[in-house]
Amino acid sequence: MESIKVRQHIGQDGILHLNIPVGLVEREVEVMVIYQPVRSYGVVQEKVLTPVWKSLESFYGICADDLIAIDDLGISESLDDELVGAFD
Repeated sequence: MESIKVRQHIGQDGILHLNIPVGLVEREVEVMVIYQPVRSYGVVQEKVLTPVWKSLESFYGICADDLIAIDDLGISESLDDELVGAFD
């Protein structure tokens, strides 16, 4: 089994067109397609892509309705552990 990752643009017709040379001829193959939309980026400014969402301020208040529970156990000591690899 081989794996190929490509990035394609889907046009106005809503159809994904794939032309992938695999080096096989006159053979039957099974093909599995998994697609994931890519985050849209806005205007290129000084060779840096600016995300569509404008700033961190746009996220203000999105967790306002989330419950914060405080119990008798206090703060877990594990929260003081190093976060090495946590954001990889």
